[in-house]
Amino acid sequence: MSLEGKVAFVTGASRPRGIGQAIALSLARMGADVAVTGKTHLEGAMSIAKEIQEMGRKSIAVRMDVSDYHDVKRGIAEVKQELGAISVLVNNAALMGHNIPIYKTTAEEWDNEVKICLNSAFYCIKEVWADMCASKWGRIINITSVAGPMGGYGQTSYGAAKAGLISLAKSVALEGARFNITSNAVLVGLANTDASLVDLTEEVRQRVEKKTVWHRPAEPQEIANAVAYLVSDEAQYMTGAVMNMLGGMDLFVF
Repeated sequence: MSLEGKVAFVTGASRPRGIGQAIALSLARMGADVAVTGKTHLEGAMSIAKEIQEMGRKSIAVRMDVSDYHDVKRGIAEVKQELGAISVLVNNAALMGHNIPIYKTTAEEWDNEVKICLNSAFYCIKEVWADMCASKWGRIINITSVAGPMGGYGQTSYGAAKAGLISLAKSVALEGARFNITSNAVLVGLANTDASLVDLTEEVRQRVEKKTVWHRPAEPQEIANAVAYLVSDEAQYMTGAVMNMLGGMDLFVF
């Protein structure tokens, strides 16, 4: 599975032990030059870019606010100038900024989470679309969450945005087919990352882990392996799909 000569762009790749970093490294191992983004944790993105450079690939870290269309436009222009046109896009940036019921959720909190989790993917797709169409090749991956199809208590904005990513991937697949652009979503449940586990008590963590058939969270590399397949030529026929990486969390058990 080679991405030699391709440029990949991974949003939200700044956290140590994060899914974005694992994906960026996997794409680099496949031969792609890789740009990664960060905002509040830019040093993490810079670290992963350096690691990719040491692998013999080109890489840059871009400070970018994915919730701001104009900043996304600027950031992607920077990537094109440094690495070339983007042909692999992984929309991984996300925020679950609160876990509170609807009546306590402010309009500002709703808007912020939807912009970061959903609008950002549209902004990035919009900015890479023309180049993918011109080159007649593109791969777009939206990283979504179990909160999308299943919902979650206190996760109205996050769950709605993650559900939107699935529909967005399907619509993009329909529009991209004539240009040899595939678009898919990767559905993630519990992952062994700092971002997803930091706010869970040990009791809650164990309860969630037991809902999977493996009784453990997914490792970031396992999610990255799914992305690596979807962007490869071996997955050319797979588009508009949702790859389930829930570890059986959605199976009926009693």
